[in-house]
Amino acid sequence: MTILDGKKISNDIKNEIKAEVDKMKANGEKVPHLAAVIVGNDGASLTYVGSKVRACERVGFESTMVRMSNTTSEIELLDKIDELNNNDDIDGFIIQLPLPPQINTQKVLMAVHPDKDVDGFHPTNFGKMALDMSTFIPATPFGILELIDRYGVETQGKHTVVIGRSHIVGRPMSILMGRKGFPGNSTVTLTHSRTKNITQITSQADIIISALGVPKFLKAEMVKDDVVIIDVGITRVADDSEKGYYITGDVDFENVSKKASYITPVPGGVGPMTIAMLLKNTLLAREQHRSNG
Repeated sequence: MTILDGKKISNDIKNEIKAEVDKMKANGEKVPHLAAVIVGNDGASLTYVGSKVRACERVGFESTMVRMSNTTSEIELLDKIDELNNNDDIDGFIIQLPLPPQINTQKVLMAVHPDKDVDGFHPTNFGKMALDMSTFIPATPFGILELIDRYGVETQGKHTVVIGRSHIVGRPMSILMGRKGFPGNSTVTLTHSRTKNITQITSQADIIISALGVPKFLKAEMVKDDVVIIDVGITRVADDSEKGYYITGDVDFENVSKKASYITPVPGGVGPMTIAMLLKNTLLAREQHRSNG
């Protein structure tokens, strides 16, 4: 059994990006600039955006955190997005979710210019991804592809089962794993909370990508020997420890790992890859803006 070590691979990617940025600096070129917009004071969101800002510092990017109050109106946020769209100094920006209830999330994500949408959430970028055109792939699916690629996990002709149909992970993964090329060329089954006889489906899978958000949902009896497991779930479960909780994924790691050929740990698997690939998308945005003059 091989651990798909997202912590190690994400560090490798950050070092590669830093080397690119160092070259840009040496040539007197503008370095990539990532902005993050956060509305309100959600603790998890603030922690996540903070880690993105630190990752930018590490690779030599410029970064801007735009803090807006919990009472921000939809119009105020859309005005801020328009300002960022028209700011040539900023190569890409993200809107940290969730947003307060007075704001229509879909309207906000639609307002981000596709050329600066480094989260890959805009319908233009999602459509390009579905058509196998060059575009920004959402950071978590992009990270999963990179892990599969760097560990040389065989995907051609394999049966991939995706658990969960979110627009952020499940649905894009079902498209990407079925595309031509590597990673891809697999036969994909997309399952979700309404799927009947899910064990019958997962027990036939060569590769399982789980993004359900249900702690330890996938048990050893639901998988076959030598299965490849990508666990995207991350949940805090209350316990009697000093912290008061432990973090676990969708997979019963202790037992499933005994049958798997490759498996991602939680934490330390897919999570670190997400920020690394957001940086990669920002670097791609900078290169795109430079070539477009």
